[in-house]
Amino acid sequence: VQLQASGGGLVQPGGSLRLSCAVSGSTLDYYGIGWFRQAPGKEREGVSCTSAAFDGPEYADSVKGRFTISRDNAKNAVHLQMNSLKPEDTAVYYCAADYGHPNCSGWHEFDDFRGQGTLVTVSS
Repeated sequence: VQLQASGGGLVQPGGSLRLSCAVSGSTLDYYGIGWFRQAPGKEREGVSCTSAAFDGPEYADSVKGRFTISRDNAKNAVHLQMNSLKPEDTAVYYCAADYGHPNCSGWHEFDDFRGQGTLVTVSS
């Protein structure tokens, strides 16, 4: 399974970006997908998770009400709509999943499949 994040860029505070995670090598139907971010000098932070089962979605407290995760099974892709962006949202964002794990249980530990990230910079 390969995951590839895209859609990052430079945006002003208060702006919006939409990230996409393209899944290949398997169908999205079998996997919960998590979005994570890592800022320079900081640990990885779980941002959101979408489930292929009946749980979720899940959001970090820091992004609740601002970020929305969605999945497009037909296109084998997961999207993260990010609104009201803040400078503290600046980080490399990437998507990840675990083998044979369709839901969001334990999603903060997803790491079996992890694509290259996309840089999001929020600055004026």
